[in-house]
Amino acid sequence: MLILRFLAFLLGLFIVFIALRSAVKTFVLPRAAPDAITRLVFRGLRRVFNFVCLQVPSYAQRDRIMSFYAPVGLITLVPVLLLIVDVGFTLLYWGVREQPLADAFSLSGSSLLTLGFVAPVALPERMLAFIEAALGMTITALLIAYLPTIYSVFSQREALVSALETRAGTPPWGVTLIERHYWLDRMDDLRSVWQEWERWFTQLEETHTSLASVVFFRSQRPNRSWITAAGAVLDAAALTRAAVDIPPDPQADLMIRAGYLALRYIAQPYGFKLNLDPHFPDDAISITRAEFDEAYEHLRASGVPMRMDREQAWLDFAGWRVNYDAPLLGLCALVMAPVAPWSSDRSDGLWHLTPRFKTPNIALDADTAYRERKEAELPNIEGVLPEPTAEVVPLSLNARLRRLDRRLLRRPRGARGRGSRSTVPNQPRRARHRRPGG
Repeated sequence: MLILRFLAFLLGLFIVFIALRSAVKTFVLPRAAPDAITRLVFRGLRRVFNFVCLQVPSYAQRDRIMSFYAPVGLITLVPVLLLIVDVGFTLLYWGVREQPLADAFSLSGSSLLTLGFVAPVALPERMLAFIEAALGMTITALLIAYLPTIYSVFSQREALVSALETRAGTPPWGVTLIERHYWLDRMDDLRSVWQEWERWFTQLEETHTSLASVVFFRSQRPNRSWITAAGAVLDAAALTRAAVDIPPDPQADLMIRAGYLALRYIAQPYGFKLNLDPHFPDDAISITRAEFDEAYEHLRASGVPMRMDREQAWLDFAGWRVNYDAPLLGLCALVMAPVAPWSSDRSDGLWHLTPRFKTPNIALDADTAYRERKEAELPNIEGVLPEPTAEVVPLSLNARLRRLDRRLLRRPRGARGRGSRSTVPNQPRRARHRRPGG
């Protein structure tokens, strides 16, 4: 019996250590450190929230439900940690003095919550009671101190997301951002936009990897999201560098690099399969050549000066987009982002299939049987969209796209060979299209 009590004491120490390590990783450590207990709590809650969201028909209702996900997860985590500490100290009390486990559990709970209805008898029990009471108050205090930090980070993140609405529309789109700056004769101001968003991405990486729960905090309005805003700005910079006929701005390159690095670092802890050195066309993107041509014609019809070599513009844009396409779509599905062009519109409906909840993640995994079956079932979107001509003025682009089957718009496009070397006969082999710093 003495050996059994000694083993129980050691097991209790280990359980308490696990709980303390989880609290430190979640609330104190200023770096990304995934924790098993936190992950299990949030994963279990996500299954419940997914089940509830599947029962409601509209996105507005799902958005209201998911707005509680992160706060409820944080509040649930503290009782779970306290329960683990309670179980660990129950074994410690039983290890230092032979007694019924029920009495040890009552003593542990009384000490942890500082209720005092059960008094420790021996000196070792009293020392353990003091330590347990201090740990209980510390874990609760950590959550109280953690919340202001989260809301400070949330406020800083949302300030620029809200400001983007005046520049890129609702939902945000990179094409709209370029178009409005041209209409206002403010194309030179794009450099300041790239600088602001480079700093924003740098801060996003630091905060959303060390404070993982803030990823799931939703914007004040249902039609806004930090991830769709990030996608719109990155697409605007990629289109500007690839297709708009203005002097090249290295600041756009720096912003894109800061953006895709931030999205990769944020997505990695959630189990997404990411190629850290992607190249187009070896790695596909979800934007089709037809969609790029539509955007190209839309900008040209609005008066934006465009490069004459559209083929090279497509290859350059795809070379930029391939760096952030996979993490962008994956995070859109993970946070259940509102539908926005070129980002969450092709991951809409896939939020309940995100990694570590269910697999495969068809927003990212181009090799699954599901993806191959859908590729064979769906018609080619290029056969639906008319060929762009110089006389076409696609001012009703959004209306034309809405008339198409939504399945086609959500389809994660990017089959190998589309817009690649094979589309241009006798074209010499080009170097891999990946921008500097990729």
